[in-house]
Amino acid sequence: MTKTVVIVGGGSAGWLTAGIIAARHNPLDKSTAAGQGIRVIVLESPDVANLGVGEGTWPTMRDTLRQIGISEVDFLRCCDVSFKQGSQFINWQRGEGESYYHPFVPPSGYGSVNLAAHWLHHPGDSNFVDAVCPQGKVCDLRLAPKTPQTPEYAFGLNYGYHLNAGKFVELLQRHCVEKLGVEHQLGHVDEVLSAENGDIESLSLSSGEILPADVFVDCTGFAALLIGKHYQVPFVSQRHCLFNDTALAVQANHASEDTPIASCTKSTAQSSGWVWDIALPTRRGIGHVFSSQHISVQKAEDELQRYLAADPALAKQQHSPRKITFQPGHRQTFWHKNCVAVGVSAGFVEPLEASALVLIEKSAEFISNNLPQERSAMTVVAKRFNEIIGKYWIDIIDFLKLHYVLSERRDSDYWRDHSQSQSIPESLQDSLELWRSQVPWVSDSNNRAELFSAASVQYVLYGMGFVTEINSRRYRGWDKDAELADRLMRDNLGKTEMFMASQPTNRDLLNLVRGG
Repeated sequence: MTKTVVIVGGGSAGWLTAGIIAARHNPLDKSTAAGQGIRVIVLESPDVANLGVGEGTWPTMRDTLRQIGISEVDFLRCCDVSFKQGSQFINWQRGEGESYYHPFVPPSGYGSVNLAAHWLHHPGDSNFVDAVCPQGKVCDLRLAPKTPQTPEYAFGLNYGYHLNAGKFVELLQRHCVEKLGVEHQLGHVDEVLSAENGDIESLSLSSGEILPADVFVDCTGFAALLIGKHYQVPFVSQRHCLFNDTALAVQANHASEDTPIASCTKSTAQSSGWVWDIALPTRRGIGHVFSSQHISVQKAEDELQRYLAADPALAKQQHSPRKITFQPGHRQTFWHKNCVAVGVSAGFVEPLEASALVLIEKSAEFISNNLPQERSAMTVVAKRFNEIIGKYWIDIIDFLKLHYVLSERRDSDYWRDHSQSQSIPESLQDSLELWRSQVPWVSDSNNRAELFSAASVQYVLYGMGFVTEINSRRYRGWDKDAELADRLMRDNLGKTEMFMASQPTNRDLLNLVRGG
Protein backbone atom coordinates (compact mmCIF):
# COMPACT_ATOMS: atom_id res chain seq x y z
CA MET A 1 0.00 0.00 0.00
CA THR A 2 1.32 3.43 -0.97
CA LYS A 3 1.15 5.44 2.24
CA THR A 4 3.75 8.17 1.73
CA VAL A 5 4.81 10.13 -1.36
CA VAL A 6 7.88 12.35 -1.10
CA ILE A 7 8.31 14.99 -3.81
CA VAL A 8 11.89 16.20 -3.94
CA GLY A 9 11.98 19.76 -5.22
CA GLY A 10 9.33 22.45 -5.34
CA GLY A 11 8.75 24.85 -8.20
CA SER A 12 5.80 24.46 -10.55
CA ALA A 13 6.53 20.75 -11.02
CA GLY A 14 6.74 19.88 -7.33
CA TRP A 15 3.77 21.86 -6.12
CA LEU A 16 1.48 21.01 -9.04
CA THR A 17 2.26 17.32 -8.50
CA ALA A 18 1.63 17.67 -4.78
CA GLY A 19 -1.67 19.43 -5.33
CA ILE A 20 -2.94 16.94 -7.91
CA ILE A 21 -2.06 13.93 -5.74
CA ALA A 22 -3.32 15.46 -2.51
CA ALA A 23 -6.62 16.62 -4.00
CA ARG A 24 -7.41 13.07 -5.10
CA HIS A 25 -6.04 11.17 -2.12
CA ASN A 26 -6.81 13.74 0.57
CA PRO A 27 -4.00 13.66 3.13
CA LEU A 28 -6.30 15.44 5.59
CA ASP A 29 -8.77 12.53 5.56
CA LYS A 30 -7.57 9.83 7.95
CA SER A 31 -10.75 7.76 7.67
CA THR A 32 -10.63 6.56 4.06
CA ALA A 33 -11.38 2.98 3.07
CA ALA A 34 -7.71 2.16 3.44
CA GLY A 35 -7.67 3.54 6.94
CA GLN A 36 -5.87 6.79 6.24
CA GLY A 37 -5.14 9.29 3.54
CA ILE A 38 -1.87 9.28 1.67
CA ARG A 39 0.84 11.42 3.22
CA VAL A 40 2.29 13.88 0.68
CA ILE A 41 5.56 15.64 1.52
CA VAL A 42 7.36 18.28 -0.55
CA LEU A 43 11.05 18.47 0.32
CA GLU A 44 12.75 21.63 -0.88
CA SER A 45 16.36 22.66 -0.56
CA PRO A 46 16.61 26.23 0.77
CA ASP A 47 19.74 26.68 -1.38
CA VAL A 48 18.10 25.99 -4.75
CA ALA A 49 16.19 28.78 -6.51
CA ASN A 50 13.25 27.99 -8.77
CA LEU A 51 13.89 28.29 -12.50
CA GLY A 52 11.18 30.96 -12.69
CA VAL A 53 10.29 30.54 -16.35
CA GLY A 54 7.40 28.75 -18.00
CA GLU A 55 4.85 31.57 -17.96
CA GLY A 56 2.44 30.12 -20.53
CA THR A 57 -0.15 27.38 -20.01
CA TRP A 58 -2.57 25.37 -22.10
CA PRO A 59 -6.34 25.37 -21.45
CA THR A 60 -5.76 22.17 -19.43
CA MET A 61 -4.61 24.36 -16.54
CA ARG A 62 -8.19 25.50 -15.95
CA ASP A 63 -9.27 21.93 -15.13
CA THR A 64 -6.15 21.36 -13.03
CA LEU A 65 -6.75 24.44 -10.88
CA ARG A 66 -10.43 23.64 -10.51
CA GLN A 67 -9.70 20.05 -9.47
CA ILE A 68 -7.26 21.07 -6.76
CA GLY A 69 -9.71 23.67 -5.46
CA ILE A 70 -8.17 27.02 -6.39
CA SER A 71 -10.57 29.84 -7.19
CA GLU A 72 -9.95 31.38 -10.60
CA VAL A 73 -10.44 34.88 -9.20
CA ASP A 74 -7.84 34.22 -6.49
CA PHE A 75 -5.49 32.82 -9.12
CA LEU A 76 -5.94 35.82 -11.41
CA ARG A 77 -5.34 38.25 -8.57
CA CYS A 78 -2.43 36.48 -6.88
CA CYS A 79 -0.31 35.45 -9.88
CA ASP A 80 -0.33 38.50 -12.16
CA VAL A 81 -2.32 36.45 -14.68
CA SER A 82 -3.57 37.34 -18.14
CA PHE A 83 -5.62 35.28 -20.59
CA LYS A 84 -3.89 33.35 -23.36
CA GLN A 85 -5.87 32.26 -26.42
CA GLY A 86 -3.07 30.71 -28.43
CA SER A 87 0.21 31.67 -30.09
CA GLN A 88 1.09 34.03 -32.91
CA PHE A 89 4.08 33.17 -35.10
CA ILE A 90 5.81 36.11 -36.78
CA ASN A 91 8.51 35.87 -39.47
CA TRP A 92 8.56 32.08 -39.38
CA GLN A 93 7.61 31.44 -42.98
CA ARG A 94 9.74 33.92 -44.96
CA GLY A 95 11.04 36.48 -42.46
CA GLU A 96 9.16 39.32 -44.18
CA GLY A 97 6.75 40.34 -41.43
CA GLU A 98 4.16 37.64 -42.19
CA SER A 99 2.33 35.96 -39.31
CA TYR A 100 -0.29 33.37 -38.44
CA TYR A 101 -2.07 32.09 -35.33
CA HIS A 102 -2.28 28.72 -33.62
CA PRO A 103 -5.45 29.38 -31.57
CA PHE A 104 -6.98 27.24 -28.82
CA VAL A 105 -10.41 27.12 -30.49
CA PRO A 106 -10.65 24.25 -33.02
CA PRO A 107 -12.16 24.83 -36.47
CA SER A 108 -15.97 25.02 -36.56
CA GLY A 109 -17.57 21.59 -36.72
CA TYR A 110 -14.30 19.92 -35.76
CA GLY A 111 -14.82 16.19 -35.40
CA SER A 112 -17.76 16.06 -37.80
CA VAL A 113 -16.49 17.89 -40.87
CA ASN A 114 -12.94 18.69 -41.97
CA LEU A 115 -13.05 22.37 -42.90
CA ALA A 116 -9.38 22.38 -43.87
CA ALA A 117 -10.11 20.23 -46.91
CA HIS A 118 -12.86 22.57 -48.04
CA TRP A 119 -10.78 25.69 -47.41
CA LEU A 120 -7.94 24.24 -49.48
CA HIS A 121 -10.37 23.62 -52.34
CA HIS A 122 -11.97 27.09 -52.07
CA PRO A 123 -9.58 29.31 -50.03
CA GLY A 124 -11.25 32.59 -50.94
CA ASP A 125 -9.74 35.74 -49.45
CA SER A 126 -9.41 34.53 -45.84
CA ASN A 127 -6.39 32.90 -44.24
CA PHE A 128 -7.10 29.50 -42.75
CA VAL A 129 -7.60 30.59 -39.13
CA ASP A 130 -9.99 33.43 -40.00
CA ALA A 131 -11.98 31.14 -42.29
CA VAL A 132 -12.64 28.48 -39.65
CA CYS A 133 -12.64 30.15 -36.20
CA PRO A 134 -13.05 33.61 -34.60
CA GLN A 135 -10.00 33.56 -32.35
CA GLY A 136 -7.44 35.09 -34.71
CA LYS A 137 -9.48 38.27 -35.14
CA VAL A 138 -10.16 38.37 -31.40
CA CYS A 139 -6.43 38.18 -30.71
CA ASP A 140 -5.75 40.90 -33.28
CA LEU A 141 -7.87 43.23 -31.13
CA ARG A 142 -6.41 41.98 -27.81
CA LEU A 143 -9.84 40.96 -26.59
CA ALA A 144 -10.63 38.68 -23.65
CA PRO A 145 -11.99 35.14 -24.09
CA LYS A 146 -14.94 35.77 -21.75
CA THR A 147 -17.09 38.52 -20.28
CA PRO A 148 -17.44 39.65 -16.64
CA GLN A 149 -20.65 37.62 -16.37
CA THR A 150 -19.01 34.33 -17.42
CA PRO A 151 -18.56 31.92 -14.46
CA GLU A 152 -15.13 30.92 -13.22
CA TYR A 153 -13.24 28.68 -15.64
CA ALA A 154 -16.08 28.86 -18.20
CA PHE A 155 -15.50 30.61 -21.51
CA GLY A 156 -16.81 31.98 -24.75
CA LEU A 157 -13.49 31.23 -26.43
CA ASN A 158 -11.16 28.52 -25.16
CA TYR A 159 -8.22 29.89 -23.18
CA GLY A 160 -5.19 29.18 -21.03
CA TYR A 161 -3.09 31.65 -19.06
CA HIS A 162 0.03 33.74 -18.95
CA LEU A 163 1.31 33.99 -15.39
CA ASN A 164 4.10 35.05 -13.09
CA ALA A 165 5.84 31.73 -12.41
CA GLY A 166 7.24 32.80 -9.03
CA LYS A 167 3.87 33.98 -7.72
CA PHE A 168 2.23 30.84 -9.12
CA VAL A 169 4.55 28.64 -7.04
CA GLU A 170 3.77 30.71 -3.94
CA LEU A 171 0.02 30.28 -4.45
CA LEU A 172 0.34 26.54 -5.07
CA GLN A 173 2.49 26.08 -1.99
CA ARG A 174 0.12 28.02 0.25
CA HIS A 175 -2.95 26.20 -1.08
CA CYS A 176 -1.36 22.74 -0.85
CA VAL A 177 -0.21 23.24 2.73
CA GLU A 178 -3.23 25.10 4.12
CA LYS A 179 -6.07 23.45 2.19
CA LEU A 180 -4.84 20.04 1.09
CA GLY A 181 -2.68 18.94 4.01
CA VAL A 182 0.59 18.65 2.08
CA GLU A 183 3.63 18.71 4.38
CA HIS A 184 6.41 21.12 3.47
CA GLN A 185 9.95 20.42 4.61
CA LEU A 186 13.13 22.36 3.99
CA GLY A 187 16.23 20.24 3.77
CA HIS A 188 19.17 19.18 1.65
CA VAL A 189 19.55 15.59 0.47
CA ASP A 190 22.95 14.24 1.50
CA GLU A 191 22.46 10.62 0.47
CA VAL A 192 19.93 8.38 -1.23
CA LEU A 193 19.49 5.13 0.73
CA SER A 194 18.54 2.02 -1.24
CA ALA A 195 16.51 -1.04 -0.30
CA GLU A 196 17.63 -4.57 -1.21
CA ASN A 197 15.45 -4.61 -4.34
CA GLY A 198 17.01 -1.39 -5.66
CA ASP A 199 14.14 0.90 -4.66
CA ILE A 200 14.84 4.14 -2.86
CA GLU A 201 14.13 3.32 0.77
CA SER A 202 14.74 6.78 2.22
CA LEU A 203 16.61 10.04 1.93
CA SER A 204 19.31 11.06 4.37
CA LEU A 205 19.15 14.82 4.95
CA SER A 206 21.95 17.15 6.02
CA SER A 207 20.04 17.73 9.26
CA GLY A 208 20.52 14.07 10.15
CA GLU A 209 16.87 13.19 9.50
CA ILE A 210 16.00 10.06 7.56
CA LEU A 211 12.96 10.53 5.30
CA PRO A 212 11.36 7.27 4.10
CA ALA A 213 8.56 6.92 1.51
CA ASP A 214 6.89 4.42 -0.79
CA VAL A 215 7.11 6.62 -3.92
CA PHE A 216 9.64 9.37 -4.63
CA VAL A 217 8.94 12.04 -7.24
CA ASP A 218 12.01 13.75 -8.68
CA CYS A 219 11.23 17.43 -9.30
CA THR A 220 14.82 18.63 -8.87
CA GLY A 221 15.03 20.24 -12.29
CA PHE A 222 18.23 20.10 -14.30
CA ALA A 223 20.03 18.45 -11.34
CA ALA A 224 17.83 15.32 -11.75
CA LEU A 225 19.04 14.26 -8.32
CA LEU A 226 17.19 10.93 -8.16
CA ILE A 227 16.47 9.83 -11.74
CA GLY A 228 19.80 11.05 -13.11
CA LYS A 229 22.41 11.27 -10.38
CA HIS A 230 21.24 8.30 -8.30
CA TYR A 231 19.77 5.92 -10.88
CA GLN A 232 21.88 7.05 -13.83
CA VAL A 233 18.93 6.77 -16.21
CA PRO A 234 20.39 7.86 -19.58
CA PHE A 235 19.59 11.24 -21.07
CA VAL A 236 18.48 11.21 -24.71
CA SER A 237 19.68 14.38 -26.42
CA GLN A 238 17.49 15.96 -29.10
CA ARG A 239 20.01 18.61 -30.08
CA HIS A 240 20.43 17.05 -33.52
CA CYS A 241 16.76 17.85 -34.16
CA LEU A 242 15.95 20.91 -32.04
CA PHE A 243 19.07 23.07 -31.97
CA ASN A 244 18.18 25.70 -29.36
CA ASP A 245 20.12 25.36 -26.10
CA THR A 246 20.34 28.85 -24.62
CA ALA A 247 17.88 31.56 -23.61
CA LEU A 248 18.24 35.20 -22.59
CA ALA A 249 15.25 36.35 -20.54
CA VAL A 250 14.16 39.80 -19.36
CA GLN A 251 11.20 41.35 -17.60
CA ALA A 252 10.11 44.51 -19.37
CA ASN A 253 7.67 47.14 -18.09
CA HIS A 254 4.67 48.39 -20.03
CA ALA A 255 4.92 51.93 -21.36
CA SER A 256 1.87 52.89 -19.27
CA GLU A 257 -0.69 51.36 -16.92
CA ASP A 258 -3.29 51.17 -19.67
CA THR A 259 -1.05 49.57 -22.33
CA PRO A 260 -3.09 46.87 -24.10
CA ILE A 261 -2.39 43.27 -23.06
CA ALA A 262 -1.90 40.78 -25.87
CA SER A 263 -4.27 37.78 -25.90
CA CYS A 264 -1.63 35.34 -27.15
CA THR A 265 2.02 34.41 -26.84
CA LYS A 266 3.99 36.14 -29.58
CA SER A 267 6.84 34.10 -31.10
CA THR A 268 9.01 36.12 -33.47
CA ALA A 269 11.66 34.29 -35.49
CA GLN A 270 15.21 35.65 -35.48
CA SER A 271 18.34 34.73 -37.40
CA SER A 272 19.20 31.74 -35.19
CA GLY A 273 16.25 31.31 -32.85
CA TRP A 274 13.13 33.17 -31.84
CA VAL A 275 11.85 35.68 -29.28
CA TRP A 276 8.98 34.86 -26.95
CA ASP A 277 6.80 37.71 -25.73
CA ILE A 278 4.28 37.15 -22.92
CA ALA A 279 2.16 40.02 -21.65
CA LEU A 280 1.04 40.11 -18.00
CA PRO A 281 -0.99 42.91 -16.40
CA THR A 282 2.08 44.54 -14.82
CA ARG A 283 4.90 43.63 -17.23
CA ARG A 284 5.98 41.50 -20.15
CA GLY A 285 8.21 38.45 -20.04
CA ILE A 286 10.42 38.51 -23.13
CA GLY A 287 13.27 36.21 -24.06
CA HIS A 288 15.41 35.06 -26.95
CA VAL A 289 15.92 31.30 -27.24
CA PHE A 290 18.63 30.33 -29.70
CA SER A 291 21.27 27.84 -30.78
CA SER A 292 24.73 28.59 -29.39
CA GLN A 293 26.18 26.60 -32.29
CA HIS A 294 24.75 29.10 -34.77
CA ILE A 295 25.09 32.47 -33.03
CA SER A 296 27.16 33.97 -30.20
CA VAL A 297 25.54 35.06 -26.96
CA GLN A 298 26.50 38.67 -27.70
CA LYS A 299 24.87 38.68 -31.13
CA ALA A 300 21.80 36.95 -29.70
CA GLU A 301 21.57 39.65 -27.04
CA ASP A 302 21.93 42.33 -29.71
CA GLU A 303 18.92 40.86 -31.54
CA LEU A 304 16.94 40.80 -28.29
CA GLN A 305 17.84 44.41 -27.48
CA ARG A 306 16.78 45.50 -30.98
CA TYR A 307 13.46 43.74 -30.47
CA LEU A 308 12.93 45.55 -27.16
CA ALA A 309 13.99 48.96 -28.48
CA ALA A 310 11.65 48.73 -31.49
CA ASP A 311 8.49 48.27 -29.39
CA PRO A 312 6.80 51.56 -28.41
CA ALA A 313 4.48 49.70 -25.99
CA LEU A 314 7.47 49.02 -23.71
CA ALA A 315 8.88 51.48 -21.19
CA LYS A 316 12.35 52.77 -21.98
CA GLN A 317 14.69 51.01 -19.58
CA GLN A 318 17.97 49.17 -19.38
CA HIS A 319 17.63 45.40 -19.69
CA SER A 320 20.19 42.95 -18.34
CA PRO A 321 19.09 39.53 -19.60
CA ARG A 322 19.31 36.44 -17.45
CA LYS A 323 21.10 33.62 -19.27
CA ILE A 324 19.70 30.09 -19.10
CA THR A 325 21.46 27.15 -20.71
CA PHE A 326 19.96 23.71 -21.25
CA GLN A 327 20.45 20.49 -23.13
CA PRO A 328 17.37 19.76 -25.26
CA GLY A 329 16.23 16.21 -24.61
CA HIS A 330 14.67 13.84 -22.10
CA ARG A 331 15.35 10.76 -20.00
CA GLN A 332 15.28 7.34 -21.63
CA THR A 333 12.68 6.31 -19.06
CA PHE A 334 10.82 8.43 -16.54
CA TRP A 335 9.61 5.99 -13.87
CA HIS A 336 12.35 3.70 -12.56
CA LYS A 337 11.84 1.44 -9.55
CA ASN A 338 9.86 3.60 -7.09
CA CYS A 339 11.14 6.91 -8.48
CA VAL A 340 9.32 8.97 -11.09
CA ALA A 341 10.66 12.14 -12.72
CA VAL A 342 8.32 15.08 -13.39
CA GLY A 343 9.20 18.40 -14.98
CA VAL A 344 12.68 19.42 -16.07
CA SER A 345 14.24 16.40 -14.34
CA ALA A 346 12.37 14.25 -16.88
CA GLY A 347 13.32 16.42 -19.81
CA PHE A 348 13.25 19.85 -21.38
CA VAL A 349 13.26 21.27 -24.87
CA GLU A 350 12.69 24.82 -25.98
CA PRO A 351 9.57 26.69 -24.79
CA LEU A 352 7.91 26.84 -28.23
CA GLU A 353 4.18 25.96 -27.84
CA ALA A 354 4.49 25.95 -24.00
CA SER A 355 4.58 22.18 -23.55
CA ALA A 356 6.46 22.18 -20.20
CA LEU A 357 3.58 22.85 -17.80
CA VAL A 358 1.09 20.62 -19.60
CA LEU A 359 3.54 17.71 -19.41
CA ILE A 360 3.77 18.28 -15.66
CA GLU A 361 -0.02 18.22 -15.44
CA LYS A 362 -0.31 15.02 -17.48
CA SER A 363 2.45 13.27 -15.53
CA ALA A 364 1.01 14.22 -12.13
CA GLU A 365 -2.49 13.14 -13.16
CA PHE A 366 -1.22 9.71 -14.20
CA ILE A 367 0.69 9.28 -10.94
CA SER A 368 -2.33 10.34 -8.91
CA ASN A 369 -4.73 8.10 -10.81
CA ASN A 370 -2.45 5.07 -10.75
CA LEU A 371 -0.67 5.09 -7.39
CA PRO A 372 0.10 1.38 -6.94
CA GLN A 373 -1.66 -0.42 -4.13
CA GLU A 374 1.09 -3.05 -3.97
CA ARG A 375 4.79 -2.92 -4.82
CA SER A 376 4.32 -5.67 -7.39
CA ALA A 377 1.90 -3.44 -9.30
CA MET A 378 4.40 -0.60 -9.49
CA THR A 379 6.40 -2.31 -12.25
CA VAL A 380 3.30 -2.41 -14.45
CA VAL A 381 2.34 1.16 -13.61
CA ALA A 382 5.89 2.35 -14.38
CA LYS A 383 5.89 0.56 -17.72
CA ARG A 384 2.63 2.20 -18.77
CA PHE A 385 3.78 5.60 -17.56
CA ASN A 386 6.99 5.30 -19.55
CA GLU A 387 5.07 4.31 -22.68
CA ILE A 388 2.66 7.25 -22.41
CA ILE A 389 5.22 9.91 -21.49
CA GLY A 390 7.61 8.55 -24.12
CA LYS A 391 4.88 9.02 -26.74
CA TYR A 392 4.26 12.54 -25.46
CA TRP A 393 7.91 13.38 -26.06
CA ILE A 394 7.76 12.03 -29.61
CA ASP A 395 4.68 14.20 -30.23
CA ILE A 396 6.32 17.29 -28.73
CA ILE A 397 9.53 16.93 -30.71
CA ASP A 398 7.70 16.26 -33.98
CA PHE A 399 5.30 19.16 -33.49
CA LEU A 400 7.99 21.68 -32.56
CA LYS A 401 10.21 20.56 -35.41
CA LEU A 402 7.27 20.96 -37.79
CA HIS A 403 7.43 24.76 -37.32
CA TYR A 404 11.04 24.80 -38.53
CA VAL A 405 10.66 22.27 -41.33
CA LEU A 406 7.84 24.26 -42.94
CA SER A 407 9.84 27.49 -42.97
CA GLU A 408 11.02 28.82 -46.32
CA ARG A 409 13.76 30.87 -44.63
CA ARG A 410 17.29 30.17 -45.86
CA ASP A 411 18.90 33.38 -44.64
CA SER A 412 21.19 31.72 -42.09
CA ASP A 413 22.85 28.40 -41.37
CA TYR A 414 20.30 27.93 -38.57
CA TRP A 415 17.31 27.85 -40.91
CA ARG A 416 19.16 25.95 -43.61
CA ASP A 417 20.25 23.28 -41.12
CA HIS A 418 16.67 22.87 -39.88
CA SER A 419 15.64 21.88 -43.40
CA GLN A 420 18.21 19.09 -43.65
CA SER A 421 16.57 15.65 -43.72
CA GLN A 422 18.99 14.21 -41.14
CA SER A 423 17.60 16.65 -38.56
CA ILE A 424 13.98 15.62 -39.16
CA PRO A 425 12.62 12.64 -37.17
CA GLU A 426 11.46 9.76 -39.34
CA SER A 427 8.01 9.90 -37.75
CA LEU A 428 7.64 13.54 -38.85
CA GLN A 429 8.93 12.75 -42.33
CA ASP A 430 6.24 10.06 -42.62
CA SER A 431 3.55 12.50 -41.50
CA LEU A 432 4.66 15.17 -43.96
CA GLU A 433 4.51 12.64 -46.78
CA LEU A 434 0.96 11.76 -45.75
CA TRP A 435 -0.12 15.39 -45.44
CA ARG A 436 0.97 16.20 -48.99
CA SER A 437 -2.06 14.30 -50.26
CA GLN A 438 -4.27 13.97 -47.19
CA VAL A 439 -5.48 16.66 -44.80
CA PRO A 440 -4.75 15.87 -41.10
CA TRP A 441 -7.87 14.61 -39.39
CA VAL A 442 -9.12 13.01 -36.17
CA SER A 443 -9.23 9.54 -37.77
CA ASP A 444 -5.52 9.60 -38.55
CA SER A 445 -4.67 8.45 -35.02
CA ASN A 446 -6.39 6.24 -32.48
CA ASN A 447 -3.93 7.29 -29.82
CA ARG A 448 -5.87 8.69 -26.87
CA ALA A 449 -2.67 10.03 -25.36
CA GLU A 450 -1.67 12.39 -28.17
CA LEU A 451 -0.86 15.94 -27.08
CA PHE A 452 -1.40 17.80 -30.34
CA SER A 453 -4.67 17.30 -32.18
CA ALA A 454 -5.17 17.30 -35.92
CA ALA A 455 -6.61 20.80 -35.47
CA SER A 456 -3.29 22.06 -34.09
CA VAL A 457 -1.42 20.44 -36.96
CA GLN A 458 -3.78 22.08 -39.47
CA TYR A 459 -3.24 25.54 -37.99
CA VAL A 460 0.54 25.25 -38.28
CA LEU A 461 0.57 23.57 -41.70
CA TYR A 462 -1.76 25.97 -43.43
CA GLY A 463 -0.61 28.99 -41.47
CA MET A 464 2.86 28.30 -42.89
CA GLY A 465 1.59 27.88 -46.43
CA PHE A 466 1.85 24.10 -46.70
CA VAL A 467 0.02 22.66 -49.70
CA THR A 468 -2.07 19.50 -49.54
CA GLU A 469 -3.11 18.43 -53.04
CA ILE A 470 -6.83 17.73 -52.82
CA ASN A 471 -8.60 15.51 -55.33
CA SER A 472 -12.21 16.36 -54.53
CA ARG A 473 -13.64 13.36 -56.36
CA ARG A 474 -11.64 10.94 -54.25
CA TYR A 475 -11.54 12.83 -50.96
CA ARG A 476 -13.58 11.01 -48.35
CA GLY A 477 -16.94 12.60 -47.58
CA TRP A 478 -16.39 15.58 -49.87
CA ASP A 479 -19.81 15.75 -51.53
CA LYS A 480 -21.68 14.92 -48.33
CA ASP A 481 -19.89 17.61 -46.29
CA ALA A 482 -19.61 20.42 -48.84
CA GLU A 483 -22.91 22.12 -48.01
CA LEU A 484 -22.32 21.80 -44.24
CA ALA A 485 -18.79 23.16 -44.60
CA ASP A 486 -19.99 26.20 -46.53
CA ARG A 487 -22.58 26.91 -43.86
CA LEU A 488 -20.07 26.52 -41.01
CA MET A 489 -17.65 28.94 -42.61
CA ARG A 490 -20.44 31.47 -43.20
CA ASP A 491 -21.56 31.05 -39.59
CA ASN A 492 -17.99 31.58 -38.45
CA LEU A 493 -17.98 35.03 -40.04
CA GLY A 494 -21.05 35.91 -37.99
CA LYS A 495 -19.53 34.52 -34.78
CA THR A 496 -16.37 36.48 -35.42
CA GLU A 497 -18.31 39.74 -35.76
CA MET A 498 -20.25 38.91 -32.59
CA PHE A 499 -17.15 38.25 -30.50
CA MET A 500 -15.38 41.32 -31.87
CA ALA A 501 -18.34 43.45 -30.82
CA SER A 502 -19.13 41.86 -27.45
CA GLN A 503 -15.85 40.93 -25.76
CA PRO A 504 -14.07 43.33 -23.41
CA THR A 505 -10.36 43.86 -23.89
CA ASN A 506 -7.94 41.69 -21.98
CA ARG A 507 -6.83 44.76 -20.02
CA ASP A 508 -10.36 45.86 -19.11
CA LEU A 509 -11.51 42.46 -17.89
CA LEU A 510 -8.34 41.87 -15.88
CA ASN A 511 -8.58 45.33 -14.31
CA LEU A 512 -12.17 44.53 -13.30
CA VAL A 513 -11.19 41.20 -11.73
CA ARG A 514 -8.09 42.54 -9.99
CA GLY A 515 -9.92 45.63 -8.74
CA GLY A 516 -12.95 43.68 -7.49
